[in-house]
Amino acid sequence: MADQLPDTLGPLLREARDRLVVAGVADPVLDARLIVEHFSGTTRTQAIADPERRIDAGIVAEINAAVRRRAGGEPVHRILGYREFYGLRLSLSPETLEPRPDTETLVEAILPFVEAIAARESACRILDLGTGTGAIALALLSAVPTANATGVDLSAGALATASRNAGQLGLAGRFTALQSNWFEKVSGRYHVIAANPPYIPSEDIGNLQDEVRNFDPRLALDGGADGLNPYRTIAAEAARFLETEGRIVVEIGHTQRNEVCEIFAAAGYVPGGAFRDLGGNDRVLVFERIKP
Repeated sequence: MADQLPDTLGPLLREARDRLVVAGVADPVLDARLIVEHFSGTTRTQAIADPERRIDAGIVAEINAAVRRRAGGEPVHRILGYREFYGLRLSLSPETLEPRPDTETLVEAILPFVEAIAARESACRILDLGTGTGAIALALLSAVPTANATGVDLSAGALATASRNAGQLGLAGRFTALQSNWFEKVSGRYHVIAANPPYIPSEDIGNLQDEVRNFDPRLALDGGADGLNPYRTIAAEAARFLETEGRIVVEIGHTQRNEVCEIFAAAGYVPGGAFRDLGGNDRVLVFERIKP
Protein backbone atom coordinates (compact mmCIF):
# COMPACT_ATOMS: atom_id res chain seq x y z
CA MET A 1 0.00 0.00 0.00
CA ALA A 2 1.44 3.36 -0.97
CA ASP A 3 2.11 5.68 1.94
CA GLN A 4 0.66 8.72 0.19
CA LEU A 5 -2.88 8.94 -1.12
CA PRO A 6 -3.69 9.78 -4.78
CA ASP A 7 -4.18 13.46 -5.68
CA THR A 8 -7.38 13.12 -7.73
CA LEU A 9 -10.75 12.98 -6.05
CA GLY A 10 -12.17 9.62 -7.18
CA PRO A 11 -9.04 7.53 -6.57
CA LEU A 12 -8.44 9.46 -3.34
CA LEU A 13 -11.85 8.42 -2.01
CA ARG A 14 -11.37 4.81 -3.05
CA GLU A 15 -7.91 4.51 -1.51
CA ALA A 16 -9.08 6.15 1.75
CA ARG A 17 -12.00 3.71 1.88
CA ASP A 18 -9.75 0.71 1.17
CA ARG A 19 -7.37 1.66 3.98
CA LEU A 20 -10.26 1.90 6.43
CA VAL A 21 -11.61 -1.46 5.25
CA VAL A 22 -8.22 -3.06 5.97
CA ALA A 23 -8.20 -1.39 9.41
CA GLY A 24 -11.57 -2.94 10.24
CA VAL A 25 -13.44 0.36 10.61
CA ALA A 26 -17.18 -0.23 11.01
CA ASP A 27 -18.37 2.08 8.21
CA PRO A 28 -15.37 2.71 5.95
CA VAL A 29 -17.35 4.14 3.02
CA LEU A 30 -19.05 6.83 5.10
CA ASP A 31 -15.98 7.69 7.14
CA ALA A 32 -13.76 8.00 4.07
CA ARG A 33 -16.30 10.29 2.43
CA LEU A 34 -16.65 12.46 5.56
CA ILE A 35 -12.89 12.86 5.86
CA VAL A 36 -12.24 13.60 2.19
CA GLU A 37 -15.16 16.02 1.86
CA HIS A 38 -14.27 17.84 5.08
CA PHE A 39 -10.62 18.49 4.28
CA SER A 40 -10.99 19.02 0.53
CA GLY A 41 -14.16 21.10 0.63
CA THR A 42 -15.71 18.88 -2.03
CA THR A 43 -19.15 17.29 -2.20
CA ARG A 44 -20.46 13.85 -3.06
CA THR A 45 -21.84 15.24 -6.31
CA GLN A 46 -18.41 16.55 -7.33
CA ALA A 47 -16.84 13.17 -6.62
CA ILE A 48 -19.30 11.53 -9.01
CA ALA A 49 -19.26 14.22 -11.72
CA ASP A 50 -15.55 15.08 -11.62
CA PRO A 51 -13.55 12.14 -10.22
CA GLU A 52 -10.33 13.43 -11.88
CA ARG A 53 -10.54 16.72 -9.97
CA ARG A 54 -7.07 17.57 -8.65
CA ILE A 55 -6.62 17.95 -4.91
CA ASP A 56 -3.83 20.16 -3.56
CA ALA A 57 -0.87 18.23 -2.14
CA GLY A 58 -1.18 19.91 1.25
CA ILE A 59 -4.82 18.85 1.51
CA VAL A 60 -3.96 15.30 0.46
CA ALA A 61 -1.40 15.24 3.29
CA GLU A 62 -4.10 16.35 5.76
CA ILE A 63 -6.46 13.65 4.49
CA ASN A 64 -3.65 11.10 4.73
CA ALA A 65 -3.06 12.01 8.38
CA ALA A 66 -6.79 11.89 9.14
CA VAL A 67 -7.18 8.46 7.54
CA ARG A 68 -4.29 7.17 9.64
CA ARG A 69 -5.94 8.51 12.79
CA ARG A 70 -9.24 6.86 11.87
CA ALA A 71 -7.50 3.59 11.04
CA GLY A 72 -5.88 3.82 14.47
CA GLY A 73 -9.27 3.88 16.15
CA GLU A 74 -9.96 7.59 16.68
CA PRO A 75 -13.65 8.40 16.07
CA VAL A 76 -14.25 10.19 12.79
CA HIS A 77 -16.08 13.12 14.39
CA ARG A 78 -13.20 13.70 16.80
CA ILE A 79 -10.97 13.99 13.75
CA LEU A 80 -13.35 16.38 12.00
CA GLY A 81 -13.79 18.39 15.21
CA TYR A 82 -17.57 18.53 15.10
CA ARG A 83 -20.71 16.43 15.15
CA GLU A 84 -24.23 17.08 13.93
CA PHE A 85 -26.88 16.93 16.66
CA TYR A 86 -30.56 17.76 16.15
CA GLY A 87 -29.65 19.55 12.93
CA LEU A 88 -26.97 21.64 14.63
CA ARG A 89 -23.23 21.46 13.97
CA LEU A 90 -21.51 21.28 17.34
CA SER A 91 -17.77 21.66 17.83
CA LEU A 92 -16.11 18.98 19.97
CA SER A 93 -13.16 19.16 22.32
CA PRO A 94 -11.27 16.59 24.41
CA GLU A 95 -13.29 17.70 27.46
CA THR A 96 -16.68 17.00 25.89
CA LEU A 97 -18.69 13.86 25.34
CA GLU A 98 -19.46 13.33 21.68
CA PRO A 99 -23.23 13.90 21.41
CA ARG A 100 -25.03 10.91 19.91
CA PRO A 101 -28.36 10.41 18.14
CA ASP A 102 -29.88 8.58 21.12
CA THR A 103 -29.68 11.81 23.13
CA GLU A 104 -31.97 13.48 20.59
CA THR A 105 -34.64 11.32 22.24
CA LEU A 106 -34.31 13.54 25.31
CA VAL A 107 -34.81 16.70 23.27
CA GLU A 108 -37.92 15.25 21.61
CA ALA A 109 -39.27 14.04 24.97
CA ILE A 110 -39.18 17.43 26.69
CA LEU A 111 -39.70 19.75 23.70
CA PRO A 112 -43.53 19.79 23.86
CA PHE A 113 -43.36 20.85 27.51
CA VAL A 114 -40.81 23.59 26.74
CA GLU A 115 -43.03 24.85 23.91
CA ALA A 116 -46.12 24.85 26.14
CA ILE A 117 -44.41 26.78 28.94
CA ALA A 118 -42.92 29.27 26.48
CA ALA A 119 -46.33 29.83 24.87
CA ARG A 120 -48.00 30.34 28.25
CA GLU A 121 -45.37 32.45 29.96
CA SER A 122 -43.43 33.91 27.00
CA ALA A 123 -40.31 32.27 28.44
CA CYS A 124 -38.98 28.90 29.52
CA ARG A 125 -35.93 28.56 31.75
CA ILE A 126 -33.81 25.44 31.20
CA LEU A 127 -30.99 24.09 33.35
CA ASP A 128 -28.74 21.63 31.49
CA LEU A 129 -26.59 19.71 33.96
CA GLY A 130 -23.34 18.33 32.55
CA THR A 131 -23.85 20.37 29.40
CA GLY A 132 -20.67 19.25 27.58
CA THR A 133 -20.95 20.60 24.03
CA GLY A 134 -24.21 22.30 25.03
CA ALA A 135 -26.09 19.83 22.83
CA ILE A 136 -29.33 19.50 24.83
CA ALA A 137 -29.62 23.15 25.80
CA LEU A 138 -28.77 24.48 22.35
CA ALA A 139 -31.13 22.08 20.58
CA LEU A 140 -33.99 23.27 22.78
CA LEU A 141 -33.04 26.93 22.31
CA SER A 142 -32.90 26.48 18.55
CA ALA A 143 -36.43 25.05 18.58
CA VAL A 144 -38.00 27.54 21.04
CA PRO A 145 -37.01 31.18 20.41
CA THR A 146 -38.28 32.45 23.79
CA ALA A 147 -36.45 29.85 25.88
CA ASN A 148 -33.16 30.48 27.65
CA ALA A 149 -30.74 28.03 29.20
CA THR A 150 -27.96 27.72 31.72
CA GLY A 151 -25.42 25.03 30.90
CA VAL A 152 -23.64 23.62 33.95
CA ASP A 153 -20.41 21.65 33.80
CA LEU A 154 -17.50 20.92 36.12
CA SER A 155 -15.07 21.19 33.21
CA ALA A 156 -13.94 24.67 32.15
CA GLY A 157 -12.89 23.24 28.78
CA ALA A 158 -16.37 21.81 28.18
CA LEU A 159 -17.98 25.14 29.06
CA ALA A 160 -15.67 26.97 26.66
CA THR A 161 -16.75 24.55 23.91
CA ALA A 162 -20.46 24.96 24.78
CA SER A 163 -20.12 28.75 24.75
CA ARG A 164 -18.33 28.63 21.39
CA ASN A 165 -21.12 26.47 19.99
CA ALA A 166 -23.75 28.87 21.30
CA GLY A 167 -21.96 31.74 19.58
CA GLN A 168 -21.56 29.91 16.28
CA LEU A 169 -25.28 29.07 16.29
CA GLY A 170 -26.38 32.61 17.13
CA LEU A 171 -27.70 31.49 20.53
CA ALA A 172 -25.15 33.13 22.83
CA GLY A 173 -27.66 35.72 24.03
CA ARG A 174 -29.87 32.99 25.51
CA PHE A 175 -27.18 30.63 26.81
CA THR A 176 -25.23 31.04 30.05
CA ALA A 177 -22.29 28.81 30.96
CA LEU A 178 -21.80 28.04 34.66
CA GLN A 179 -18.91 26.10 36.17
CA SER A 180 -20.39 24.11 39.04
CA ASN A 181 -20.31 20.67 40.61
CA TRP A 182 -23.96 19.80 39.94
CA PHE A 183 -26.13 22.34 41.81
CA GLU A 184 -23.33 23.78 43.96
CA LYS A 185 -23.27 27.23 42.31
CA VAL A 186 -26.72 27.18 40.70
CA SER A 187 -29.29 29.80 41.69
CA GLY A 188 -32.84 30.62 40.64
CA ARG A 189 -35.65 28.33 39.51
CA TYR A 190 -36.15 26.55 36.23
CA HIS A 191 -39.06 25.08 34.34
CA VAL A 192 -36.88 22.23 33.05
CA ILE A 193 -33.86 20.53 34.57
CA ALA A 194 -32.24 18.29 31.96
CA ALA A 195 -29.27 15.96 32.22
CA ASN A 196 -27.43 13.31 30.28
CA PRO A 197 -25.30 12.38 33.28
CA PRO A 198 -22.46 9.87 33.55
CA TYR A 199 -24.23 6.54 34.07
CA ILE A 200 -21.64 3.83 33.39
CA PRO A 201 -20.67 1.83 36.52
CA SER A 202 -17.01 2.50 37.30
CA GLU A 203 -15.94 -1.11 36.82
CA ASP A 204 -17.60 -1.27 33.39
CA ILE A 205 -15.60 1.61 31.88
CA GLY A 206 -12.88 -0.80 30.77
CA ASN A 207 -15.41 -2.85 28.80
CA LEU A 208 -16.66 0.02 26.67
CA GLN A 209 -15.89 0.28 22.95
CA ASP A 210 -12.39 1.62 22.35
CA GLU A 211 -13.80 4.69 20.60
CA VAL A 212 -15.76 5.60 23.74
CA ARG A 213 -13.30 4.51 26.42
CA ASN A 214 -10.24 6.08 24.80
CA PHE A 215 -11.72 9.34 23.52
CA ASP A 216 -14.76 10.38 25.59
CA PRO A 217 -13.76 12.05 28.89
CA ARG A 218 -14.08 9.70 31.88
CA LEU A 219 -15.76 12.52 33.82
CA ALA A 220 -18.67 12.25 31.38
CA LEU A 221 -18.91 8.45 31.62
CA ASP A 222 -18.29 7.31 35.21
CA GLY A 223 -21.47 7.20 37.27
CA GLY A 224 -19.91 5.63 40.37
CA ALA A 225 -19.98 2.07 41.65
CA ASP A 226 -23.46 1.28 40.29
CA GLY A 227 -23.73 4.08 37.71
CA LEU A 228 -26.55 5.76 39.64
CA ASN A 229 -24.78 8.38 41.77
CA PRO A 230 -25.67 11.34 39.51
CA TYR A 231 -29.39 10.43 39.65
CA ARG A 232 -29.24 10.36 43.45
CA THR A 233 -27.68 13.83 43.47
CA ILE A 234 -30.23 15.26 41.03
CA ALA A 235 -33.22 13.71 42.81
CA ALA A 236 -32.02 14.90 46.23
CA GLU A 237 -31.17 18.49 45.28
CA ALA A 238 -33.31 19.53 42.30
CA ALA A 239 -36.45 20.58 44.19
CA ARG A 240 -34.92 23.91 45.33
CA PHE A 241 -34.30 24.88 41.71
CA LEU A 242 -37.47 23.59 40.06
CA GLU A 243 -40.57 25.67 39.37
CA THR A 244 -43.81 24.35 40.87
CA GLU A 245 -44.96 22.69 37.66
CA GLY A 246 -41.48 22.00 36.36
CA ARG A 247 -40.08 18.80 34.90
CA ILE A 248 -36.86 16.85 35.26
CA VAL A 249 -35.71 14.91 32.20
CA VAL A 250 -32.76 12.52 32.27
CA GLU A 251 -31.06 10.14 29.91
CA ILE A 252 -30.43 6.69 31.38
CA GLY A 253 -28.58 3.50 30.57
CA HIS A 254 -30.90 1.00 28.92
CA THR A 255 -31.08 -1.26 32.00
CA GLN A 256 -31.54 1.49 34.59
CA ARG A 257 -35.19 2.48 34.25
CA ASN A 258 -36.51 0.77 37.38
CA GLU A 259 -33.65 1.89 39.62
CA VAL A 260 -33.80 5.52 38.46
CA CYS A 261 -37.58 5.59 38.88
CA GLU A 262 -37.17 4.30 42.44
CA ILE A 263 -34.59 6.98 43.25
CA PHE A 264 -36.87 9.78 42.07
CA ALA A 265 -39.98 8.26 43.68
CA ALA A 266 -38.18 8.18 47.03
CA ALA A 267 -37.41 11.90 46.60
CA GLY A 268 -41.05 12.80 45.97
CA TYR A 269 -41.33 12.66 42.18
CA VAL A 270 -43.83 10.88 39.97
CA PRO A 271 -43.19 9.59 36.44
CA GLY A 272 -44.02 12.02 33.64
CA GLY A 273 -43.09 9.79 30.71
CA ALA A 274 -40.64 7.15 29.52
CA PHE A 275 -39.11 7.18 26.05
CA ARG A 276 -37.14 4.71 23.97
CA ASP A 277 -34.23 5.48 21.67
CA LEU A 278 -33.82 4.62 17.98
CA GLY A 279 -32.84 1.06 18.92
CA GLY A 280 -35.95 0.51 21.03
CA ASN A 281 -34.09 0.71 24.36
CA ASP A 282 -35.24 2.62 27.44
CA ARG A 283 -33.34 5.91 27.18
CA VAL A 284 -35.15 8.91 28.69
CA LEU A 285 -37.31 9.45 31.77
CA VAL A 286 -39.34 12.53 32.70
CA PHE A 287 -40.35 13.31 36.29
CA GLU A 288 -42.57 15.85 37.97
CA ARG A 289 -42.72 16.71 41.64
CA ILE A 290 -45.70 15.64 43.71
CA LYS A 291 -47.63 18.79 44.54
CA PRO A 292 -47.85 19.55 48.26
